[in-house]
Amino acid sequence: MTARRLVNGALYSVALPVLLLAAWAASPLFATNRFFPPPSRVAEAFVKTWLNESFVVDVLPSLGRLAFGILISIVLGIAVGALIGSFRHLRSFSEPVLEFFRAVPPPVLIPVLAILLGINDQMKVAVIVSGGIWPVLLNAIEGVRGIDPIMRETSRSYALGPVTRLFSVVLPGAAPQIMTGVRQCLSVSLILMVISEMFNSSSGLGYRISYFQANYLIAEMWSGILLLGLVGVTLSVLFQIAERIVLSWYHGLKEVERA
Repeated sequence: MTARRLVNGALYSVALPVLLLAAWAASPLFATNRFFPPPSRVAEAFVKTWLNESFVVDVLPSLGRLAFGILISIVLGIAVGALIGSFRHLRSFSEPVLEFFRAVPPPVLIPVLAILLGINDQMKVAVIVSGGIWPVLLNAIEGVRGIDPIMRETSRSYALGPVTRLFSVVLPGAAPQIMTGVRQCLSVSLILMVISEMFNSSSGLGYRISYFQANYLIAEMWSGILLLGLVGVTLSVLFQIAERIVLSWYHGLKEVERA
C-alpha cells in the first residue's frame, strides 16, 4: 500500500508540469510570440548557455553564496530568536526595533551594503541575510514564546541546566514553527540572490539573466529563469527531507492523532 501511495503521489506531482509543458509546446500552433519561445528552443538554449564553463563561472558561485546566506540566516535567526523568545522583557524591549528593520525592503539596502562592504561576495551574502533572517528569527521568537508553560516548569523541577533545557525542551518545542520560517527563508533568499547579482556585478545567475534580457536574448533569458526554477524545486525537496528528519517526532504524533 505504501509503494502504491508513493507512485500515486509521484504521478500527481508530475501531472501538472507535464500538462503545462504540453500547453507551452502547443502554443505556437495558435499564436507566435518571439518573447515566448517554444520549449525546444529554450531547452536548446539551456544546454548551450549553462552546460559549459558558465556553470563554473556563474552558477556554482551563485549557489555557494545562496547556501552561505541561508546558513547564516538560519543559525543567527534561531540563536537570536531563542534568546529573545525566552525573556518577556527582552521581547518587549526589542520588538519596536525588529519591526522597524523587518519593514525595510532588503533591495534598498544594496547601495548601503555596497558602500560599507564593497561590491564583492560578502556584500551579496549580506543582502541575502538581510532578508532571509527575518522569517527564521520571527518564527523562532513566536515558537519559543508559545512553548507549553507546563513543559517549562517540568524542566525547572528536574533542575535541568540552561543548555540542556535549550536543546531538550525549548528548541524541540519551537521546531515546527522554526521550520516554517526556514521554508520562507529559502524562497526569500533565492529572490535576493538574484537581485544582489543584478547590480554592479559581472557574474552570477542574476547578472546573466539581466544581461540576456538587456540584449534581447529571449531564449537564453528563459533558460536562466528555468534554471532558477530548478534551483527552487531542489531547495524545496531538500527542505522536505530535512523537515522529515528534524520533525520526525512531530509527524509521528500527527499520525497517531489521525489514527
